[in-house]
Amino acid sequence: MNVKGCLFCLLPVTADAQGFAGLGADAEGFAVPQPDPVFAFPADHGSHFDYRIEWWYLTANLQDANGVPYGLQWTLFRSALAPTTSEDWSSPQIWMGHAAVTTPDEHYVSERFARDGIGQADVVAAPFEAWIDDWSLAGDWTTLDMTASGANFAYDMALTAQGPLIFHGDAGYSVKSASGRASYYYSQPFFDIAGTLQLPEGAIAVTGNAWLDREWSSQPLADNQTGWDWFSLSFDDGNKLMGFRLQQTDGGNFTSATWIAADGTTTAYSDGFLTATPLAQNAEDVPIKWQVELPVQGVDVTVAAINENAWMTTSVPYWEGPVTVRGSHSGVGYLEMTGYD
Repeated sequence: MNVKGCLFCLLPVTADAQGFAGLGADAEGFAVPQPDPVFAFPADHGSHFDYRIEWWYLTANLQDANGVPYGLQWTLFRSALAPTTSEDWSSPQIWMGHAAVTTPDEHYVSERFARDGIGQADVVAAPFEAWIDDWSLAGDWTTLDMTASGANFAYDMALTAQGPLIFHGDAGYSVKSASGRASYYYSQPFFDIAGTLQLPEGAIAVTGNAWLDREWSSQPLADNQTGWDWFSLSFDDGNKLMGFRLQQTDGGNFTSATWIAADGTTTAYSDGFLTATPLAQNAEDVPIKWQVELPVQGVDVTVAAINENAWMTTSVPYWEGPVTVRGSHSGVGYLEMTGYD
């Protein structure tokens, strides 16, 4: 689902009353996703300035030559103060970037901010390029090059897609609440990735798989939703699972899932089909081991963090890191959790 609401720290909203990070705030003046979307590519890889929030969000599971696991994140968020844009300082669009590298022992994080309209950050649909300062994600969505850096890390990666784009929910219309709040949501979960991590101990050559999410909306959460737990799981048999659990103030949850077969065919599952149950917590009471079940597909797995301290120390903090998968299916994946203080 990847409702990445962190950039709403830039907007004048009250998070507690309007869903996590203000994602339940009033969408007046902005476009709102509608059922039966028709996507147009490459245009929809670019920005949608009439929607309030949007992101280009990549996570990767990597290994070095010795089998040591690593996780990598590259994200660019766009947030609108008004549904317009201009090529100068008066643009009401704001950009934020997050990059991270996770090892079994360390979690390195960097954050960037930029104002739209002055060339410091932007997304161009064709040829595709997303950037903020010197961080870049560029290519034709079949192949991409990606760079980012922080105080203690840098990476330079090449990605090659081995499958089709995946559209979540009803053909890309992803419902997030019983009241019908929704986003447009598609992914490219079939990237092979290879490149070099620069860490304090030196350069490390890595390979693995990556998952790129695209999502935009103006009011994706209901005001009674306090956060989410989001899973992107890549199984050793080639199948994949995207699933999320949105936490509610009444103690309940709203869930959704997409089963992605190895050949790229999908099956969407609405609220109630997916179950995600915390099994263990870290010292900060954040769940770092889960039982994830999708009985209709025979999935009953334990999802465990590679590094339980993968806390994103960003403007609105959240947990995000690589995981292992064991049980009815084995594999790797990524877990994101918000709404935990």
